[in-house]
Amino acid sequence: MFRNILSVGGLTLLSRLAGFIRDVVMAAVLGAGPVADAFLVAFRLPNHFRAIFAEGAFNAAFVPTYARLREQQGVAGARAFADEILTAMMLVHGLLLALALGFTPQFVGLLAPGLADDPQRFDLAVALTRITFPYLALISVVTLVSGALNASDRFAMAAASPILLNICMVGMLSCAALFPTAGHAAAWGVLVSGVAQLFAVGVDAERHGIGLRFSRPKLDPGTRQFLKALGPAVIGSAGVQIALFADTIIATFLPTGALSALYYADRINQLPIGVVGIAVGTVLLPEMARRLAAKDDAGAAHAQARAVELASLLAIPFVAAALVVPDLTMRALFARGAFTAADAADAAATLRAYGVGLLAFVVVRAFIAPFHARGDTRTPMIASLSAVGLNVALKFALMGSLAQVGLALATAVGGWINVSLLLLFARRRGYPIGDPVLGGHLARLCVVLLLVAASLYGAQAAAQGVLPADMPAREEVMLALVVVAGAAVYAGSVVVLLGRRFLAGVMGRTAPPRPV
Repeated sequence: MFRNILSVGGLTLLSRLAGFIRDVVMAAVLGAGPVADAFLVAFRLPNHFRAIFAEGAFNAAFVPTYARLREQQGVAGARAFADEILTAMMLVHGLLLALALGFTPQFVGLLAPGLADDPQRFDLAVALTRITFPYLALISVVTLVSGALNASDRFAMAAASPILLNICMVGMLSCAALFPTAGHAAAWGVLVSGVAQLFAVGVDAERHGIGLRFSRPKLDPGTRQFLKALGPAVIGSAGVQIALFADTIIATFLPTGALSALYYADRINQLPIGVVGIAVGTVLLPEMARRLAAKDDAGAAHAQARAVELASLLAIPFVAAALVVPDLTMRALFARGAFTAADAADAAATLRAYGVGLLAFVVVRAFIAPFHARGDTRTPMIASLSAVGLNVALKFALMGSLAQVGLALATAVGGWINVSLLLLFARRRGYPIGDPVLGGHLARLCVVLLLVAASLYGAQAAAQGVLPADMPAREEVMLALVVVAGAAVYAGSVVVLLGRRFLAGVMGRTAPPRPV
């Protein structure tokens, strides 16, 4: 499992690094003004629907069913099931796309009502949304094919394909002068990337004998089980997206630049969530589904415990940096071109608020996996909707005094509420939560977090006193020095406080308990 997590995480890291380059280019070309706000609305619309109907909900229902059918009926049975789902998915997305293109102003008005008072931004957001929305159908098929690959222990191409989004957007933005606005260039980059990603995963699936074809949908037992799990999963994923919809809607009523501050802060915040959290969840779900199908409950609990430890271990440097040095991070990474120092300060304050809940968002998939692996998508739905209700209420309470920082802080609190409810529900249902050593390891990881945070604070203060104020690339050099100091303390404290046995465990070098 560790090797698969490392593979997915490593490729996702490359994607995030490519995404960072994309964001640097976007910040320099689009800035944080009206064109940037219009594009971000157009980009968020298909991505909200993708997160509801594709990645989150679909994987939760599809991967365990596909893995179970593959185990019981072989590749042919699993592939027949996937073919039927593909056909049904395309019919649904065809209808959704027709509605979206026919009623784009209404869609944009729903997501970003604050733009209605600014006809220039609103009309541009409508035009860009018509370009980006077909990306939803393309990326949904990519998710289906990627789920089949993951359930077949083929993780590499599915994890690497998002890199193409960043490459295509950077390529289009570099030719922004050829388009009506830079926002049009970015929007076309999104659409072209959907075609490229579908081609990449489709070729990989064909190479491994699991390529999909259109087939008439049937209500056989596998499909019924999938649909039974999909409904609650969609509602649960929709709950998370409601909170993000609320962010976008509220931010359109805030001063210009609030949407951009949220976007760039969330991009940094999403780095560990994507590299660590999603990688752990992607690999853990089929692993637990297979072990539970084989009646290996102890092995499934062991896998979950090691996944939680690994996710927490890898998230620590990001959490410490988000809380202690967000200003330096934003200035060094984005404060150039049209992105001003004031823009960086706004994004930094937002990043610190996101950092409060970062660890919860990194580990949450490891706590959802025991439910989804058992075919239970209803319980995570209840936890998600409960957390979202409190989250949205808190957003409205904080938006007046804290602006977009309040939105991010409410999101962070909602993440911890979600994790707490999942733990509570797992105990009530008698699901094992990790193993006996998990609690002690997490306590030591908290000490590591405090040490790393202290080292970042001290290193930043020392660098500010040593580096000349007029030094070229001063912020970038300062960030590099702070990262080196934090990395040294991080590595040393992990070895001293947790030891080689812990590292061997999270890397899969110790065997799980044998099934009884």
